[in-house]
Amino acid sequence: FRLHGCAFLPSTAFFLLPLSFLHSSRLLANMTVHPKLQPRSPVPSDIEVSQQIVSEVGLLPIADLASEAGLEPDEVIPWGFSKAKVQLKTTLDRLKHSPDGNYIVCTGINPTPLGEGKSTTTIGLAQALGAILNKKSFACIRQPSQGPTFGIKGGAAGGGYAQVVPMEEFNLHLTGDIHAITAANNLLAAAIDTRMLHEDSQSDEALYKRLCLSGKPFPPVMKKRLVKLGIDPNKSPEDLTAEERAKFARLDFAKETITWQRVLDTCDRHLRKVTVGKGQTIQPRGTVKGETPREEHIRETGFDITVASEIMAVLALANDLPDLREKLGNMVVGYSKAGEPITSDDLGCGGALTVLMKDALLPTLMQTVERTPVLVHAGPFANIAIGNSSIVADKLALKLAGEDGYVVTEAGFGADIGMEKFFNIKCRESGLKPKCAVIVATVRALKMHGGGPPVSAGKPLASEYKEENIPLVTAGCSNLVKHIQNAKKFGVNVVVAINQFKTDTAEEMNAIRDASLEAGAFDAVVSNHWAEGGKGAEALGHAVIMACKANDETNFKFLYDLNSPIREKVETISKEIYGADGVDFSELAEQQIRQYESSGFGNLPICIAKTQYSFSCDPKAKGVPKGFRIYVREIRSCVGAGFLYPICGDIMTIPGLPTRPGFYDVDIDTSTGQVLGLF
Repeated sequence: FRLHGCAFLPSTAFFLLPLSFLHSSRLLANMTVHPKLQPRSPVPSDIEVSQQIVSEVGLLPIADLASEAGLEPDEVIPWGFSKAKVQLKTTLDRLKHSPDGNYIVCTGINPTPLGEGKSTTTIGLAQALGAILNKKSFACIRQPSQGPTFGIKGGAAGGGYAQVVPMEEFNLHLTGDIHAITAANNLLAAAIDTRMLHEDSQSDEALYKRLCLSGKPFPPVMKKRLVKLGIDPNKSPEDLTAEERAKFARLDFAKETITWQRVLDTCDRHLRKVTVGKGQTIQPRGTVKGETPREEHIRETGFDITVASEIMAVLALANDLPDLREKLGNMVVGYSKAGEPITSDDLGCGGALTVLMKDALLPTLMQTVERTPVLVHAGPFANIAIGNSSIVADKLALKLAGEDGYVVTEAGFGADIGMEKFFNIKCRESGLKPKCAVIVATVRALKMHGGGPPVSAGKPLASEYKEENIPLVTAGCSNLVKHIQNAKKFGVNVVVAINQFKTDTAEEMNAIRDASLEAGAFDAVVSNHWAEGGKGAEALGHAVIMACKANDETNFKFLYDLNSPIREKVETISKEIYGADGVDFSELAEQQIRQYESSGFGNLPICIAKTQYSFSCDPKAKGVPKGFRIYVREIRSCVGAGFLYPICGDIMTIPGLPTRPGFYDVDIDTSTGQVLGLF
C-alpha cells in the first residue's frame, strides 16, 4: 500500500486500520496519515524503534507533514526528506488574525541523573492529542546538545514509542543551528581579543584611521555607536574632532569585567579556565620600539558549552528577525575602565552575528513515531540557561493549531528552574499565557527523594527501586507537592503525569495520585507512552484537555515585579520557589549588582543557574530541603537576551565527561551507513 509517496510495509510493529472503521472525512484523513501503533514488547532501544519506523513503515514526506500541519508550500524549506525549516514572517503574517491554540508547558520534578522522561512525556502527550484524540497538536521541543548526547544523559528526542524520528538526525547536527551559535559566539570572542590587542598597541589616531576608512561613510553599526556617544551620526569620518575620534575608536576594556567566553558543543572540563594570546607579542602603545621590549598579549578566560551561550538564549527569546538583530547588538560583553557597558554593536559585530544566525531563527519541522508534527528550536539547558525552546516556535505552533488545537512546549528539569524561567522570563517576553502545566513524576525519582539509595548513571539500580516500597514513595512525594504548589503560584492548572516504568506497582502510583490531588493538582494520571505511544498517554490527554477548558487565563501572574531591586528578585525566587531561608552574595556578585543597577539593567528578569537535582544548591539534598541558603558567586549579564544570570553553588557552565562516556557505544555500519548504539 502506498500513501503520499510513502510505502507502508506489513510488520509486527504497525498496521493500518481497515477503511470500514472510518466514519468521517476528518477521521479518514487522520487515521490514514497516522497508522495505528502496535508496539513490540519488550520495547527495543530508542534507536531501534526509530530505525524500524523509518525502514518498515516509512516517514510521512516532509511536504505532506507540513501540509497537514497547515503550512503552505512556499512556507517550508525542505532539509532532506525528514526535516524542514519553516518560514517565520510569511507564515505568521498569513495567520496573524487566527486565534491561538491551547498552550501547555511540560516540566518535571527534580530528576535522577537518568532523567524521568519529561521530553518523552511532551512527545507522548502530543501524540495522544493528535493521533489518538484527533485534535490538532504540536510538540515544541529543544534541540539536544552534543555534550550530553555523547556524555551521560543521552539525547532529547523522547524515547521508546514516544519520540521524534529519525532520532539520529534529531540528535546529531539537526539543521546546524547549534553550529551557527558556536560560530557567532566565537566570532564575537575573537573580536573582543582582537580589539584589545589593537587598542593596546596603537595610538588613538592610528586606531581611528584603520577602523574608519578614508572616503567611506560610517556603516549603520558605527552610526549606532556615534548616537550612543552623543556624536552627530550624519558626520563623515573626516569631520570628527580629535576628541570625538578618540572617544569613538577606543573602547578601553577593563579586562577583569569581560564575561564573554568562547564556546563549543562538547563536555570538556579542561577548557573551563584557559589562557589566550600565548606567543602573541605587541609593542605597548606609547613605547619606543627597541627601547621597551615587546610584551605577550595574554589574559585568563574560559569556555562555556554552546547551549549556555547568550546567543542561544537570544535565539530562544527573539520574537522575529528585527528583534534578533536588536538583541544580538545589545549583548554586553564587558565594561570600559570608566564603567560604561561595551556591546557587540560597539565592536561592530551585531550585523555579522545576525547574518550567521538568520537561518537558525527558523524552527525545524519534524515528526513523531505517529506522524504528529514537532517544531524543534533552540536548546538552552535549564540548569545553566533558560531551559526552554523558542518563543517563535511556540507562536508559530499556536497559530497553526488554531482555537481547538493544543501546543505542548517543554521546560527543562526541574520545574524549580525550567518552569520558573518559562513563566517569569519566556512568557513575560512573549506575552503568551499557558493554560496548563504538566509536571512529570516517576516512582523512581520520588523513592530517591524519599530517602532511597543514590541513583547513578552506569550503575545498577538498588533493590529499593525494583521492588514495591510505598513508604519511600510517600516520603518522596514532598518534592512533587512543592513543585505543584510552585506552579499554582503562577495561576495555572496543574496536571501530574505519572510516567510509568515496568517495575512500578499500582499502589505506588496511587500514592502519587493521592498526594498530587491533595496538593491541589487538577488531576494526576498514569501515563505509559514510552511503551505504548500516544495510546498510553490517552488518559493524560483527556486530563489536559479538561484542565485547559477549566483554566481562567486572568489568574495568570508573575512571581516578582521587574522594577524590584536585583537582590530582592533573587531572594524572591530563592525563598518562594526553592524554599531557601535567604541568599548570600559574594563580594564579586555585590559589585556586579551595583554595576548593573547603575548601568540601567536593574529591571531585567532573573535566570538563576543552579543544580537541577535539588531545590537547594546541593545536588545531594533531596526531597524538600530545609534550613539552607543560596550562595551567589557571580552574576553575569545577558542584556541582549534580556535577563541577569546569577551563578549559584558549584554549577559549571561547561560540564565534564564521565569515566565511561556514551560515545563508547556509538558506531556506524560501514556497509549501510546506519548509526549504531545511539541510546
